[in-house]
Amino acid sequence: MAAPKAPGDDLELVSRVEALLADPALQQHPLHAPLAQLLSHFQAQRERLERLVRISDGYHHVAREQRLSLVEQYDKQVRRLEKLVRISDRYQNSLRDLSLALRDAAMRDPLTGLGNRRFLMERLREENDRTLRLGRGFAVAIMDVDHFKAVNDAHGHETGDQVLQAIALAVESGVRTYDQCGRWGGEEFLILLPETPVDHAQVIVERIRLAIAAIDRVGEVQVSLTASFGLAEHRGGEGFSATIGRADQALYAAKAAGRNRVASA
Repeated sequence: MAAPKAPGDDLELVSRVEALLADPALQQHPLHAPLAQLLSHFQAQRERLERLVRISDGYHHVAREQRLSLVEQYDKQVRRLEKLVRISDRYQNSLRDLSLALRDAAMRDPLTGLGNRRFLMERLREENDRTLRLGRGFAVAIMDVDHFKAVNDAHGHETGDQVLQAIALAVESGVRTYDQCGRWGGEEFLILLPETPVDHAQVIVERIRLAIAAIDRVGEVQVSLTASFGLAEHRGGEGFSATIGRADQALYAAKAAGRNRVASA
């Protein structure tokens, strides 16, 4: 018979799932209700399992005290217990899978498929901590689609969404495998370039800028797109928020200089 999961493992998983269900940012997520229902089913099955374990222990006690042959009844209970353990394992695996799916969905922008602001903040914190430990820097680029409101006004929001999807693909295709990129908000995107000095980062960002400028059609609509970039290299002793702030200032400078360019801070 497979050994039941340790109670501590169950409690840790249930606590993580309950924390996800309590997160206000996830209350309207489509997986929230089925995850809550599955958690309820799992807890009910665990209570049944505990009751059957107590029944099984009771049979042991009767056998010892009265020396009666309860082998047949005991075997039946063991078989039922094994079945419940298998059911419990399946529920636990389902809970874990749904928990991971919910966490992934909470970190992803549904329109572009890229990481969202929450995802990017986690990656920035991790990279900042890594820099503090190893002394290796990173660069951050913030990109803004030029005149995006004009695209929406001229062609409608559906075309605007398709434009953002096309730009997201260009950004994702232009970065290296170990870089991180995501939708920072609205028509802004952020690119995190680990262990990359600003001159090398400039080459990567410029490649992305040219790829965006080469987009001339989305769906059935002909478009002319450009983007402005603000680039900053992390400085020793500053937090990642300060690096982002300098990249944002560089973005404003790029727009003030005529847009469709990369500016560094």
